[in-house]
Amino acid sequence: MAADLSCLIVGCGYVGSRLARRESARRSLLALVRSGRNATGLQSAGVPTLRVDLDAAPALQPALAAAASQAAVVYLAPPPDSGITDPRLAAFLAQIEDVTPAVFVYISTTGVYGDAGGALVDECTPVAPSNDRSRRRVAAEDTAQAWCAARRVRCVILRVPGIYGPGRLPLERLQRHEPALREADAGPGNRIHVDDLVAAIVAAIDRPSAQGVYNVTDGDYSSTTAYLQLTAAVAGIEPPALLSRAEASAKIPAGMLFFLLESRRVDNRRLLADLGLRLQYPTLQSGVLASFAEMRDAEEAAAT
Repeated sequence: MAADLSCLIVGCGYVGSRLARRESARRSLLALVRSGRNATGLQSAGVPTLRVDLDAAPALQPALAAAASQAAVVYLAPPPDSGITDPRLAAFLAQIEDVTPAVFVYISTTGVYGDAGGALVDECTPVAPSNDRSRRRVAAEDTAQAWCAARRVRCVILRVPGIYGPGRLPLERLQRHEPALREADAGPGNRIHVDDLVAAIVAAIDRPSAQGVYNVTDGDYSSTTAYLQLTAAVAGIEPPALLSRAEASAKIPAGMLFFLLESRRVDNRRLLADLGLRLQYPTLQSGVLASFAEMRDAEEAAAT
């Protein structure tokens, strides 16, 4: 059964580490990490790790091939910061060229849809990437799907928006007093709590019928401005100053402003219906409050 599959997690940063800790008691797994810090943390939690730099094309084919064979491969490593393709993914797939995973789960981004002017997009909406970052993701999706199709491997693409959770809230941005768009000028936002994303990954592994593209988002379209204001209120810190679009063009960095103005509402109905996922945090408020509660619990535990 799919639930009994071993798992190879490629890229154990914020999401991968959370996934590994959740699944380590349930199935055998191997976590590929790039940093020694992540490796140490996972090993202390009893998670087997292998330190790999995919940019260096290491000669680790036997170890990786053994871990990937008839296993669930969850690929979380991001593409490089330049270009319009993903040589890291290509290098990894070359390492496992001679084996057949049971399922390949690739974590992509909803940025592939581009700017929809606030309109609703779903998995049937044509991709329209508006920057190289998103073009790299489209290329990676195509690479993963073609590789899997040639080997008759079940392929699941999870398109993910902004990820938040414990330790991943915009506190530093608020502490830097960075301004935000006023609510009237702010477009809809799309997010997912890290634990709901992990649950979606597990569902993609465990459901043999899961295949193709799924948007992984909570369906709460609160703007970035609302997200910042809520976080500030819960943290008890000053909320951001609010600017009109005209004012923002002179005071918000171009890259951040482009992100804020690229607007779409991402439909999650296929996620809920076909993967049978029941979101633990379907609203931004529930997720932010739970994140702060976990952070406080961790601080208290560390202090004792």
